[in-house]
Amino acid sequence: MYTLSGFADEIADDLETQLDVLNEVGIDHLDLRSVDGTNVLDFDDDEAELIRRSLEKRGFSVAAIGSPIGKIGIEDDFEPHKDRFERALELSEFFGADYIRLFSYWMPEDNDPTEYRDEVMYRMRWKADRAEAAGVTILHENEKDIYGDTPERCRDLVETVDSSAFGLIFDPANFLEIGVRPYPEAFVQLVEHVEALHIKDAVYGERGNIRPAGEGDGEIPATVEALAKRGFVGYTSLEPHLAEAFETGGYSGPKAFKLAANAFVDILEEQNLAYQ
Repeated sequence: MYTLSGFADEIADDLETQLDVLNEVGIDHLDLRSVDGTNVLDFDDDEAELIRRSLEKRGFSVAAIGSPIGKIGIEDDFEPHKDRFERALELSEFFGADYIRLFSYWMPEDNDPTEYRDEVMYRMRWKADRAEAAGVTILHENEKDIYGDTPERCRDLVETVDSSAFGLIFDPANFLEIGVRPYPEAFVQLVEHVEALHIKDAVYGERGNIRPAGEGDGEIPATVEALAKRGFVGYTSLEPHLAEAFETGGYSGPKAFKLAANAFVDILEEQNLAYQ
């Protein structure tokens, strides 16, 4: 069973438009990343309360806190980032989200990422320990140019940290942009650790050439079919990036977001896969 979600800030800045479009395409979960241009970790308590009330009133649930945790340089000071992560933990409880999305730090350009392995593992293990104590799961996204951008280093992360509170997001487009075939190359290395999917497609070896699901080289139909055969139950979050992608997120607009949602639903229905 696939549960559909989406990064609603790709639709519009304001929450009501975000929810209107999600409702139109039959999605009642969202990955909460920003509202009115403010990142989720920067919501004050009053803003968070207003957003929660709006979600509850309209019957929406938060699948994950779409945090930018880990999108700093590996050589940047970790102490202030700990405070940001503590806020993410607070908000996951406040919004009833089981997951926090995060990353494994920008690598210095032209340096070998393995030189920073010990520091990456220390930081990720610290967060996994805090997440486990809080009863939430952190999910690592394979963003390009971070430590965990290749399948080998994603696997290294999850197996070295070795925590029940740490899993992987599988993003086919991000792998394609760095010249890795997501299926079967990355899939076979990571499948037992995958807890969620980010749905966007791309052209192999090209950065920025993002496509709706099924229109690129991501082999998304084969991926969702293979996961279903393994009994996968989890979130598939639309993150289309069809108009623009930037360091802290992306944008598609209402029309393109609906196109992306329909493209993915078509794949699930063609494969006779259950979704909600």
